[in-house]
Amino acid sequence: MRHSLTAAVALVALTVATGTALGARSDQQQLRTQQTQQSQTAQTAQTTRHKALVYYGGEISRFQKETWHWQRVMGKKLTPAGGRRLAELTPTAIQRAAAQWRQRSAAVHKTAKHPPHMSQFLCIHHYEGSWRDTGAPYFGGLQMDVSFQQAYGRWLYAKKGTANHWSPLEQIWVAENALKSRGFWPWPNTARYCGLL
Repeated sequence: MRHSLTAAVALVALTVATGTALGARSDQQQLRTQQTQQSQTAQTAQTTRHKALVYYGGEISRFQKETWHWQRVMGKKLTPAGGRRLAELTPTAIQRAAAQWRQRSAAVHKTAKHPPHMSQFLCIHHYEGSWRDTGAPYFGGLQMDVSFQQAYGRWLYAKKGTANHWSPLEQIWVAENALKSRGFWPWPNTARYCGLL
């Protein structure tokens, strides 16, 4: 009987110890599972942030360049880039910034497509050269010499070279910039044909 009692006590002790060990192991597994899930969630968030930064950062850069290009061509003040670095923004804020720059770019380009004196400059162009005319000393569709290009289209001249490398719209905007101080006098004959002088 004594052996039976000792065996029974040993069996109960073994059961309790096994249960405790299994319970401890189960708690440790649960903790490891939670830590793994938290780590995976953090990695997913980091990956999402990186993808947003790469994609929308590229979009923001492209729309900024387009906006600033036309603002320079039109002689307008450049829209500031903003105070915070992209790396400091949340993915949602980065996406919102890209949408804002897309809207700015579209608005500036819409304005750029309608110079105030477009019909007058198209009339002058009709009597001048091709938009791609390289006949030095006059270049482009409004026959601008180099000093004129440097004075009224300095940024374009530095970036693209002479006016024959500029788009017709860019050439007209440079002429618009000159019009403010010189009127239509740089084109005395053709402006007369068009009834502008």
